[in-house]
Amino acid sequence: MEYKPTIGLEIHAELKTKTKMFCDSRNDPDEKNPNVNICPVCTAQPGTLPAINKEAVKSILKVGTALSGELADHTEFDRKNYFYPDLPKGYQISQYKHPLVSKGELLGIEITRVHLEEDTARSSHTKGGDRSVVDFNRAGIPLMELVTEPVIESAEEAGAFARELQLLLRSLNVGDANMEKGEMRVEANISVSKTKRRGVKVEVKNLNSFRSVERAITYEIKRQIKLLEGGKEVIQETRGWNEDKQETFAQRLKEGSEDYRYFPDPDLPKLIISEITDFRNEVLKDSMPELPWERRERYVNELGLKLEDAEVFVRNSEFSNFFENYVLPKLNNDKKLIILAANYLTTDVVGILTKSKNAKLENIQDSFADLISFVGNKEMSSRGVKELLPVLLREGGRARDVANKLNFFQKSDETELKSVIEEIIEENPSVIEDYKSGKETALKFLIGKGMAKTRGSGNPEIIGKMLKRAINQG
Repeated sequence: MEYKPTIGLEIHAELKTKTKMFCDSRNDPDEKNPNVNICPVCTAQPGTLPAINKEAVKSILKVGTALSGELADHTEFDRKNYFYPDLPKGYQISQYKHPLVSKGELLGIEITRVHLEEDTARSSHTKGGDRSVVDFNRAGIPLMELVTEPVIESAEEAGAFARELQLLLRSLNVGDANMEKGEMRVEANISVSKTKRRGVKVEVKNLNSFRSVERAITYEIKRQIKLLEGGKEVIQETRGWNEDKQETFAQRLKEGSEDYRYFPDPDLPKLIISEITDFRNEVLKDSMPELPWERRERYVNELGLKLEDAEVFVRNSEFSNFFENYVLPKLNNDKKLIILAANYLTTDVVGILTKSKNAKLENIQDSFADLISFVGNKEMSSRGVKELLPVLLREGGRARDVANKLNFFQKSDETELKSVIEEIIEENPSVIEDYKSGKETALKFLIGKGMAKTRGSGNPEIIGKMLKRAINQG
């Protein structure tokens, strides 16, 4: 019998509020100067009292609503006691027995709880390692913690869950969740077992990229199996992830909840959620935007987009907004054109924007739908579109004016194409013979030559018809 991994995730994400969780200091994760967004409350000066950030509570309730979780009626904050230089009070204000959200699911993965707490300060160490400094700008920033049930079975499944949660937070506009900035941090609890009884759980902390999440879990599964296969035991502990060595390393023995000595914070009131109008179920549901999975389903099932094209729009707000505002309203529910537009956007346009610094998506706001319509009514070939797109992305302008100026519209007048046909026949005698001997692919090659000579403006059907006639007469 093979070893079966069991994985649970704990994900922390900073919330995008104007002020911190329990004071009015500014919440600005981009602040570069240390210790400027601070006050007596978030630096734990004697005699100060915290006050609950209403918007932060609402943000968690919106997440819970989107996850179909159970929103608490009664909730309270607790003190989680531990001592570390980045924790100015000597305890963290968090939630224990009465979280804001219980249960729910995302991508079919059950969620245990979603609760609200304050972030810690940020410690950093000098190059020589002889001293450490603490920046309190982050201390007290509202922090969401989401805990899944231990039902995840692979590193890939864990990575997909984390990506979807990031997308949800951005869609709800409650957090940017940029992992490279530390705005979203993932911890994975991993065990392996050959029986239905779970193995010893090891926690890998502070994974700061989706790739690190997947690689750390994969490594830890292999490490634990190797230990067990060698007759050794897996120790319940907390481990870190070394990105350079691509391996986990021991940090400390795992603490339990009793180690933190939780108790209700006496300085903060208990909340009865149903008594606060903004927190009522119907109000929260009315404020929900289209959720990522709802948009994905609409694009695929209603519009007929390929899943990979739909995924680009769901994950990239700039492209999604462009598609919604400048493509769909102008193509009059023509599914063929909508699918064609999505394909050009996710391949050609993405490629051009990636390669050219001067290309901007906003430059084709008023021309892209027209360009797609030109293909639909056979005014322009796909090759013509591919050549015209870079011009419009760099310089803008009305699609028809630029296409006329650069001679990109399809030529269907046989008089105009006659000299092109003569050149193709004269330059490709061996291909002509191949076609005469029954090779249909030879004709496609010749049509391609015609499209190249006309820079994509020749009508391929007319070129093909004229070539056949000329060859048969020749």
